Amino acid sequence: MNRIVVSVAASAILSCLAIPRAEAQTAQDLVGTWTLVSTVTEQGGAKVDTLGPNPIGTLMFGTDGRYTLLFLRRDLPKVASNNRASQTAEESKANAQGTIGHFGTYRVDAADKSFVLRIEGSTFANWTGAEQRRPFSLSGDELTYTSPGSTGIPATVVMRRAK
Repeated sequence: MNRIVVSVAASAILSCLAIPRAEAQTAQDLVGTWTLVSTVTEQGGAKVDTLGPNPIGTLMFGTDGRYTLLFLRRDLPKVASNNRASQTAEESKANAQGTIGHFGTYRVDAADKSFVLRIEGSTFANWTGAEQRRPFSLSGDELTYTSPGSTGIPATVVMRRAK
């Protein structure tokens, strides 16, 4: 009888150890500086690098609950006049479409594995004052989340923890 009890107990323990567990994601898990790897949307069944194939950018989460984000196309055009205030319409359009930046406060909702951004200011003014929920996952030094996308199409964003 003792062997049966021990056998059942051992099986139960081993079964528990074999089941992968989802780790709770907290704001502390996000704190730090992240560098942009990619932003991808799916349009008509095709994947599109929304900021080009090799974008650059930074997302910083502070211990104080504040964040800042700036993403850019690597191939943004230089302004021929060398004066921001006198860009051509084409230069201005390319630079506006190739960048997104915003800042504000954040919190993590562990129950649905998302972080919530309260956007205080954005280069896409329609987002200023908005609250956005972004589902995310962490795997080692990689952060993946879904953004509502400033083009109206959700984007999958991949970040790597800065070293």
